[in-house]
Amino acid sequence: MDSLGSLNAFVQAAEMRSFTAAGQKLGISSSAVSKAVARLEDRLGVRLFHRSTRTVTLTPEGALFLERCRSIFSEMEAAELELLQTRGTPGGKLRVSLPLVGMLMMPTLTAFMRAWPGIEMDLDFTDRLVDVIDEGFDAVVRTGEISDSRLMMRTLGTFRYRLVGSPSYLAGHGTPQTPSDLSEHRGLRHLFPSTGKVEEWPLQVDGKPFSPAIKTAAVASAIEPLIHLAQEGIGLACLPDFAIRDQLADGKLVAVLDDAVKHSGSFRILWPSSRHLAPKLRVFVDFMGGNLFPHEQRG
Repeated sequence: MDSLGSLNAFVQAAEMRSFTAAGQKLGISSSAVSKAVARLEDRLGVRLFHRSTRTVTLTPEGALFLERCRSIFSEMEAAELELLQTRGTPGGKLRVSLPLVGMLMMPTLTAFMRAWPGIEMDLDFTDRLVDVIDEGFDAVVRTGEISDSRLMMRTLGTFRYRLVGSPSYLAGHGTPQTPSDLSEHRGLRHLFPSTGKVEEWPLQVDGKPFSPAIKTAAVASAIEPLIHLAQEGIGLACLPDFAIRDQLADGKLVAVLDDAVKHSGSFRILWPSSRHLAPKLRVFVDFMGGNLFPHEQRG
């Protein structure tokens, strides 16, 4: 068991490139991590790390040994999962990071929690790029492409942007027939909280980006206020279709200039790479994949 503890200390230090960070994750001091690694090096007769005052980096021997250790812990995890699966219902805490727009996923998340009451959800809503492994998340939901060989990925569904206004707004201000007509309208704009920049509407004219000289009625760092303001007839808003599906269906919002709006994207769920998924994570991935965009068929 002492050997397994030393191996775990080594793996955490290697992945976090820090004895201090590894100690914090393991609940022990950095010196205890350092001593555990030193004992391991003495037993193996090789140097596993290059050490400096601020960071530690793997030696070639350390990099080779890390892959072996990961294989060992993967097999241990597989054995534990086999035992857990024999106990039936998945349970435990599931830590998930979602984008701020993920608040609009709450009906699907609520349905998941009703379906699996034994799983405790720890939800973190942020638009910053989290490190899934180093920050201890079980999974993250994000848009766009994410390149990280340590992660597995499944596409949950696609979306496109729609330029929308309420029937009362369009009745009072007219329906724009071309992107140039937007100069006579009021805009409800999304503000990126991480940068403070206003999001450009993804409009094109003759295949080229077009920025309308639209008057700004309001900016907001979240999607929900923009939906509300658009419904109340304050202005036009450019919003992802999944966020306004109900409003479009019941006529509270009307789409305009669809042919000029040229942006689409995908929601993806990512989790640490492993040959085996914990039961709680497996049911979450499957549920989100089947229910977040139920109108889509994915392979």
